[in-house]
Amino acid sequence: MSAQRRLAELVRGTHPGARLDECDEADLERMRASADTVGKALAAGQSIYGLTQGFGPLVWFSAESEAEQGSSLLAHLGTGQGRPLAPEACRLIVRLRLESMRKGYSAVSPEFWRRLANLWNRGFVPAIPREGTVSASGDLQPLAYAAQTFAGAGEAWVRDGEGDWSVKPAELVLADLGAEPVQWPVREALAFVNGTGASLAVALLNQDSTVRLVRAVALLTGRVAELLGVNPEPYHPGVAVARGQRGQAEVAGWVRRELSEGAGRSPHRPLQEPYSLRCAPQVLGAALDQLRFAGEVLLREAEGCTDNPLTYEGAVLHGGNFHAMPVGFCSDQTGLVLHQVAYLAERQLAMLCDPATNGGLPPMLTPRPGRGCGLAGVQLSATSFVARIRQHVYPASLTSLPTNGWNQDHVPMALNGANAVAEAAELAWLAVGSLAVGVAQLTAALGRDAGTAPPWAALAELSPPLGADRPMAGEVRAAARLLSRAAAAPPDRTTTSATPGGAR
Repeated sequence: MSAQRRLAELVRGTHPGARLDECDEADLERMRASADTVGKALAAGQSIYGLTQGFGPLVWFSAESEAEQGSSLLAHLGTGQGRPLAPEACRLIVRLRLESMRKGYSAVSPEFWRRLANLWNRGFVPAIPREGTVSASGDLQPLAYAAQTFAGAGEAWVRDGEGDWSVKPAELVLADLGAEPVQWPVREALAFVNGTGASLAVALLNQDSTVRLVRAVALLTGRVAELLGVNPEPYHPGVAVARGQRGQAEVAGWVRRELSEGAGRSPHRPLQEPYSLRCAPQVLGAALDQLRFAGEVLLREAEGCTDNPLTYEGAVLHGGNFHAMPVGFCSDQTGLVLHQVAYLAERQLAMLCDPATNGGLPPMLTPRPGRGCGLAGVQLSATSFVARIRQHVYPASLTSLPTNGWNQDHVPMALNGANAVAEAAELAWLAVGSLAVGVAQLTAALGRDAGTAPPWAALAELSPPLGADRPMAGEVRAAARLLSRAAAAPPDRTTTSATPGGAR
């Protein structure tokens, strides 16, 4: 199975009906061996971070009570702020930590793990605040908050019969489930909070969304090329073969699927179109390649262990696997890619609004120039979306600040970056929705039939031809949702047929 499909399954595994598998015998053996390793090290008088010693810069001081250490760890990290992360992100965060904890590096009790997993399977979802971690010693504040909700503090997400989510005191949610609050031993508390689960979960969701964004803009590119009758040569497989870039070849195949069999250049179109159409496979293909590389890094992170300390082959090792730099770099790159995809969509919308590039149709595709304004408002908002995206995707890795005394002197700010990219992704989908509305109006202006093929028939229904001007914000949002669904399952392989229409 490809890395991208494994990532997609991981993301889909957060839906309310998903379940974590029970630990098998191999899991149990690894977990018990890890716990035995720590037990032997303690019996031998070995110093172990968080168990015999204090936390962070207080590691120089002895910890007198292992029981007190667990509550102290979670309590002092109860400083997260802001709106809760989305339910799917919160659910994925907990799943990632549970998957990590059963790998046999974390000295976690199988019985304790089973209790947390049972609550997850029954739909318990912490409502985790989004602000307040530097993602260096793991995502400490978000994960500590999640741990505290299992203990009955804070708030949890609940889903009603209509599928709508709201927050409710965690103590009440546990009571509704007939579950007692969890008491956190220090070993399990340390394993849970010392990890990259929060920044990783949001980064995984962003990567998944942005891959779909690339696919959606490729579909729209093909539809625009078909409607305008542009020269199909830029999408010919030979162009991609000559360069050798995999993403370009795949995107060109997606574009070709939207072209008519034997498509050719209209006599009214130039030999070479502006780059937003002609170079779409190069831009979107580069975006796809970068996203897939980031996806491979994120998948390794999701399948690895990011605790400290950890056990390995009978030894307790103190290290820094909780430092979220791999996740931070992936978020930064996803943000840069996302901006380019949204910018390409905005530039294609500009082509549709300009008589010089839309085939001589009225400005803004209004059927009543002078009396009507057509897509003028849609284009203005799309421009604003792209400008705002540029503010959001400034690389968070460039904002590192030392903190925590002398201890955390290099921090990745990975969750800060992932949260900013998530906000940028919402705007990018609005830019895509804006282009999709433009495609619907172009179809009508050309007198073309949208046909019955998805998603174009549905697009024509949700954005009917303009007569008098009307508010179009709702149509943009609906078009964005439609294209997101259409882009959810792109084919794994692209054809290399020698003719533009051969990939249909």
